[in-house]
Amino acid sequence: MPNTALLRRASALAVMIAMPGFALAQAPQKTPAPTPAASTPAATAPAEPAPDTVVATVNGKPITQGDLANAADDPALSLPGVDEAQKKNLLVDYMVDLRVGAQAAEAAKVGDTPEFKRKLAYFRDKLLLDDYLEQEAKRAVTPEAEHAIYDQTVKLMKPEEEVHARHILVDNEAEAKKIAARIKGGEDFAKVAAETSKDPGSKAEGGDLGWFTKERMVPDFATAAFAMKAGQVSDPIKTQFGWHVIKVEEKRTKPQPTFDELKEQIDQHLIRKSQQDMILKLRSEAKIERTDAPPAAETAPEPKKP
Repeated sequence: MPNTALLRRASALAVMIAMPGFALAQAPQKTPAPTPAASTPAATAPAEPAPDTVVATVNGKPITQGDLANAADDPALSLPGVDEAQKKNLLVDYMVDLRVGAQAAEAAKVGDTPEFKRKLAYFRDKLLLDDYLEQEAKRAVTPEAEHAIYDQTVKLMKPEEEVHARHILVDNEAEAKKIAARIKGGEDFAKVAAETSKDPGSKAEGGDLGWFTKERMVPDFATAAFAMKAGQVSDPIKTQFGWHVIKVEEKRTKPQPTFDELKEQIDQHLIRKSQQDMILKLRSEAKIERTDAPPAAETAPEPKKP
């Protein structure tokens, strides 16, 4: 007869491996929070436990809140859709399994092998570099540096013309001519587009394509649209997609992006550049000797002349 206690508690490691499915199956249903009475004071969020707070012990060795935080930062242990209480329980179980396994491996002298020591040295170097690069990134991203990059970027941006247009796409020229005649005769473009257009992306929006620059459209379409005036309806235009009737709603010079719109890209640029510059500087200052270079090929002696 199987051990029911073992069946009830699956290994936390196994749970983590199957976590995406587990999270979807086990995440509790959200229910509306009860409305507090008017006289009930607002609840204060509990203070975050200190990193050295012990949450469990394994054979007398503590597992701390800081250990859980390190595990939670591991991309392999991502737990989307899991509430905080459940996540903590899973991380504690994971750390317990990790510790009992590590203690068994240590007793078996796994850590004494040359191969393990090489791996340990490699991952120590990697963690040191990762943390060092993170510190460099924090130093690089400052408001002054961000705004300097933004100002340089917008100065280099050339003014671009944009068109806000609608279109109707059909299969043949004859049908396109009939549609153009209907619209020029006074029918509403959006209504006709919803009835007749073959373009699934814009049909439901009355043929609306929004704002676009010239290079975003195929050449024949773009040439026609940018040559038109606001309010004008085109004759049929042929492209590789079929026949189009175009209406230009508005034209403008494309506005420059705001600082907030570019901030994420600017920050990534500053981080990458600072980290790259730091590594190049460290390499230039270090004494590096390559011992794996292949020996120079020997030059074959020239054949003797007869």
